Amino acid sequence: MSAPILEFKDVDVFYGPIQALRKVSLHINEGETVSLIGANGAGKSTLLMSIFGQPRAANGAIVYRGTDITHKSAHFVASNGVAQSPEGRRVFPDMSVEENLLMGTIPVGMDHVDEDMQRMFELFPRLKERRNQRAMTMSGGEQQMLAIARALMSRPKLLLLDEPSLGLAPIVVKQIFQTLKELAQTGMTIFLVEQNANHALKLSDRAYVMVTGEIRMSGTGEELLGNQDVRNAYLGGH
Repeated sequence: MSAPILEFKDVDVFYGPIQALRKVSLHINEGETVSLIGANGAGKSTLLMSIFGQPRAANGAIVYRGTDITHKSAHFVASNGVAQSPEGRRVFPDMSVEENLLMGTIPVGMDHVDEDMQRMFELFPRLKERRNQRAMTMSGGEQQMLAIARALMSRPKLLLLDEPSLGLAPIVVKQIFQTLKELAQTGMTIFLVEQNANHALKLSDRAYVMVTGEIRMSGTGEELLGNQDVRNAYLGGH
């Protein structure tokens, strides 16, 4: 197994006096799909955002490809190959699909834009149909596809996905996870924060369970799918 592409080492994060992450340690190896599951409010999104320093880790270290990025700017992190599809999608509502995708090239420039846009349209055929449509007029599922495609336009070495299934119909969730599976099969490194534990664990090589800002459990996706405590807490006991 290659060296970790991302490591959290005993990371504490606070919002004012409130501690959101407590001594969090985890790692993601190159080429892996790793998920972080847990209830709403467990601190999962905070962990992802701390990679970009928003909020900044108070203690511990966040290491990306051997470089301590704990106190680096968000621009530094993005321009070194980390891309995020944020919770709630956050597409540019008044821009077209194509313009949103172009925004994804900001960290890397326009050298491969035509080739990459074509690839996005192959991954997400619906976006090709909507390429000149304003993002605000699209469905939630289409906006989620656009948010992921926009992140991919920066040719990331590490793709962060924050709750990609949130608020979407089951059939759309299935489509999006099928696309993520295809991306994983190309060797892309994916770190997925997700409340839908069933989909996340089936996709993942490994996973971590977060409870109130602490990592309480870890294992392969298969191990956690079979763990009765995980099943009771996140899979309705099934």
